[in-house]
Amino acid sequence: MPPSTPTSPLESAEFSRNQAEAIVADTLKAADDGELYVEKRQTESLVWDDGKLKSASFDETQGFGLRAVRGETAAYAHASDLSLAALRRAAEVCRTVAKGDQPVHAVSPERTNRRLYSEINPSNSIGFSDKISLLRKIDAFARGLDPRVRQVSVSMAADWQSIEILRADGETYSDVRPLVRFNISIVSADGREQGQGSHGLGGRGEPSTYFTDEMWTEAAREALRQSLVALEARPAPAGEMDVLLGPGWPGILLHEAVGHGLEGDFHRKKTSVFTGMMGSRVAAPGVTIVDDGTLPDRRGSITIDDEGTPSRYTTLIEDGVLVGLMQDRMNARLMGTSPTGNGRRQSYAHAPMPRMTNTYMLSGDKHPEEIQRSIRRGLFAKSFGGGQVDITSGKFVFSCTEAYLIEDGRITMPVKGATLIGAGADALTRISMVGNDMGLDPGIGTCGKDGQGVPVGVGQPSLRIDRLTVGGTAS
Repeated sequence: MPPSTPTSPLESAEFSRNQAEAIVADTLKAADDGELYVEKRQTESLVWDDGKLKSASFDETQGFGLRAVRGETAAYAHASDLSLAALRRAAEVCRTVAKGDQPVHAVSPERTNRRLYSEINPSNSIGFSDKISLLRKIDAFARGLDPRVRQVSVSMAADWQSIEILRADGETYSDVRPLVRFNISIVSADGREQGQGSHGLGGRGEPSTYFTDEMWTEAAREALRQSLVALEARPAPAGEMDVLLGPGWPGILLHEAVGHGLEGDFHRKKTSVFTGMMGSRVAAPGVTIVDDGTLPDRRGSITIDDEGTPSRYTTLIEDGVLVGLMQDRMNARLMGTSPTGNGRRQSYAHAPMPRMTNTYMLSGDKHPEEIQRSIRRGLFAKSFGGGQVDITSGKFVFSCTEAYLIEDGRITMPVKGATLIGAGADALTRISMVGNDMGLDPGIGTCGKDGQGVPVGVGQPSLRIDRLTVGGTAS
């Protein structure tokens, strides 16, 4: 069992809290903004593959990041050494930007008593031998579901992060964030074809809530269902056609192709396809997209962001009109607006920037079956895998992991090799029907930006997008 962990990462530091506060105050006295970010983290991962434990890892890290912001310039220094000498060296680096005229000190974030998740350390809540037994049990169950099952891979991961933020005025902010992730992948074969399916889930709740018999058996059956569908799939046709997107995880397309373009730094630098369009129509009527970091226990939720600002429910697009952006403190100050609790960083070794939390589209008024019946010839994209997106232009190519042809309003045969090709801003205007079945993903998303990865959530209702380009492999 991993060792117990202190609540405050400063308990592990060689310098005292008073010493840290004095250095931060002196370093940032000539800066507009900045903070000392201290982190302690534990991560654990286990993979059961091909009937045996393939890997097991446990890692513990700690460190700090000191930042000074002056105008549009920021100096950032970090170290894994929580010593007084390391903190003083970092302060020397940050003082290089804190020079010149009298600074305009930014006001500290407001405080919140809200707690969106427990502080339990997931690694400590279940014993190692019990985890191995559970993985073995899940593997045996999955293999017994169908004689066509050829391979099973099961993984579980836990992350525990404790942070504390110290500001120049003496204000401090802290958060303790648990994170759990579970996944099962199944390969099936019928003698001619092989099919693969996978299903994952997770969030910021206690591990026991994600590893109930009901949840992992349902996950195994879903992975099997996908793999068997893949056995029957035929090459997808190519061309322009109407597309029905399923609810939940397909919201990753909106996250990548649209969400990044609504982060404040791209607007300030005028590199977003939505730059200069605030208050303008950017999507079809009925399309409302929000970023919401306040959902309890969700993977993308944060009580406070990595600058100390409480997370919020931020409306980005309302009834097709661009009304808001996601902001960290620096970009909000430079743009004359307020931070929205979206200043996030991967770890103490990274400076914060505007990042999404849980980004999703709200429900409309159409029943999913009504949307399906309205399509004469099209594609039902139920789930996505990998994709490529140009954040500046919003152009995307996404691969469908599960898709079906729609013919005369009916879902017919499954297809493989289908890709969706387009541009986020254009796709928003092509949405003609919005379903009443908004769903969130099961808790599996990680977002990458400038080399940093953070946990996120996505979601949407069923959507009809008219005349989207579909790439296929049918001859």
